Amino acid sequence: MKDLMGLMKQAQAMQEKMAEAQAALDEAQVTGESGGGMVAVTLTAKGDMKALRIDPTMIDPSEPEILEDLILAAHNEARRKAEDKQKELMQDATSGLQLPPGMSLPF
Repeated sequence: MKDLMGLMKQAQAMQEKMAEAQAALDEAQVTGESGGGMVAVTLTAKGDMKALRIDPTMIDPSEPEILEDLILAAHNEARRKAEDKQKELMQDATSGLQLPPGMSLPF
């Protein structure tokens, strides 16, 4: 019975840390850039877009493909950074938890 109580406390602690990590994911922001910083996309660590900045000199109606490519490149960089930030925050949240051998948390 003592082991069950310890397991319950550990589960509760993990639940609290996961809730904190989810809140941190909403707050953490990353920015991806392309074109030497001419285009920037800012995402939360969950992947929600918060901002898009385009240098006015990049807006050429006769060549929209260039701007489209730069936006895609900036978004992809920001998405990679968001995934890295998400892994970092989730690892921080689960550090110190004593999971049974072979068990890991998805993130």
